[in-house]
Amino acid sequence: MLTLNLKSLIGRDCRFRKPIGGKASGLKLNIKMILAFGAVYFIWGSTYLAIRFAIETIPPFFMMGCRSLLAGGILYIWARLRGEERPQPTQWLTAAVLGVLLFVGGHGALAWSEQVVSSGVAALMSATTPIWMILLQALLHHDNPLTGRVIIGLVSGFFGVVLLAEPSKVLGGLPVDLIGASVLLFGTLSWSVGAVYVKNANLPKSSTLAAGMNLMCGGGGLLILSLLSSETVALTSVSLRSLASFLYLIAFGSIITFTAYIWLIKKTSPAQVSTHAFVNPVIAILVGWLAGGEPLSPRIITTTLLMVIGVAAIVTQNPTTQSSMDKLKHGKTISNKKLLKRLSSLK
Repeated sequence: MLTLNLKSLIGRDCRFRKPIGGKASGLKLNIKMILAFGAVYFIWGSTYLAIRFAIETIPPFFMMGCRSLLAGGILYIWARLRGEERPQPTQWLTAAVLGVLLFVGGHGALAWSEQVVSSGVAALMSATTPIWMILLQALLHHDNPLTGRVIIGLVSGFFGVVLLAEPSKVLGGLPVDLIGASVLLFGTLSWSVGAVYVKNANLPKSSTLAAGMNLMCGGGGLLILSLLSSETVALTSVSLRSLASFLYLIAFGSIITFTAYIWLIKKTSPAQVSTHAFVNPVIAILVGWLAGGEPLSPRIITTTLLMVIGVAAIVTQNPTTQSSMDKLKHGKTISNKKLLKRLSSLK
């Protein structure tokens, strides 16, 4: 009798639990993943040209600071109105560190450098982000081993950067400002450190609230940097194109896409999310060519191929994630077998 009751209980538990992990929830998660990756790939690819248009009549640090602060404030207020708990002081401290790494270092370097380099070149230089991420994860977390495939990818990506930043006319292309390229590389390293750190950082569970906090802290840091740089803003001289680009960056580049980025990092891994870095250059170059009148030289095309090959080779190799999932599933299977064995012993 006891055996029958236990078997009945197990059967009911399985029936109740089955719909929770069914096809409907899995399909919903897949749709969210596709939409989030689509935003990170395509919207962020278009923001490089929007940044160039915005800083035509708005100082770069001031523009990026206002963009981040306004977007972060909107996200924070929205999350709190929806019932999210007030963040703890330690979480604000974490957000401040991430704000400096992601926005003061990452976006600040990007905005400043686009005064001297084109949006397509900026996107290509930013394609080194996954390279930094793989190296940081291998050194700090030991979850991405430096295999032969990874090394080949690093060499290919690095050679692409060298080819891009070479000031002489290589393959018929135009020279790229070395200082601008160096600042961009520093920015990608700063962003990569922040992206790897945010995975396990002490932040609220809500991606909306966490994104808002990071944006607000980063925006405040950028405005301080603007003040220290003695940037002057004349509102009457702001063009309509700069204003439209600024609003586009707030709504699409920050509110929508950065929230999706934080959500993806928590659901997947920094290395997988960083695949946007080899899709963004293609989008940025096409948008810059079509809407910004930027040239498509043979050097840019060659560099694009090299960097895409290098970054793709690195990011597509992520064996530890799958092996960890396999171990987890295997562990659950063993646990279930042990449970059934123990229940059978009650006969």
